Amino acid sequence: MRVAILTANTAIYKETEEDKGGKAIKKMVEKAGEQVVFMKAVPNDRKVLSTIMQRMADGNVADLILTTGGAGCGPEDCTPEATMDVADRPVLGIPEAMRAYMMSLTKRSMLNRCAAGIKGETLIVNLPGKEGAVKAALEYLLPEIQHAVEVIKGEI
Repeated sequence: MRVAILTANTAIYKETEEDKGGKAIKKMVEKAGEQVVFMKAVPNDRKVLSTIMQRMADGNVADLILTTGGAGCGPEDCTPEATMDVADRPVLGIPEAMRAYMMSLTKRSMLNRCAAGIKGETLIVNLPGKEGAVKAALEYLLPEIQHAVEVIKGEI
């Protein structure tokens, strides 16, 4: 499976902060035997995010796009909206399951607005922005996400 990782964080994009969440995703995805084909930090900008996701899906660059950051309640957070601008079909169960699981770890996860959807044959999943939350969420979700990609591509 080809995986793209997008970090939606203006400070990381400007290189004033380290991309801990993106690096955690990369490490976990590669450990699971998947191939990271793209990894980039971008500003918290709805149009930038949606354009990159659209081009990756339409160009068949990645089977899975994982985002980190930009899905909280901050005034600049726009990753879920950018995701749904691009998605042909929502996959509501992924963010619902993630929030339910994460609620057992911290009540603050109720503030997470992550989304997931399918564009063509590409699954897009928003993950939290903090390194620890990314690790916990992806550890919980990854086997089901891998299965979903196989189903979307008609492999099973």
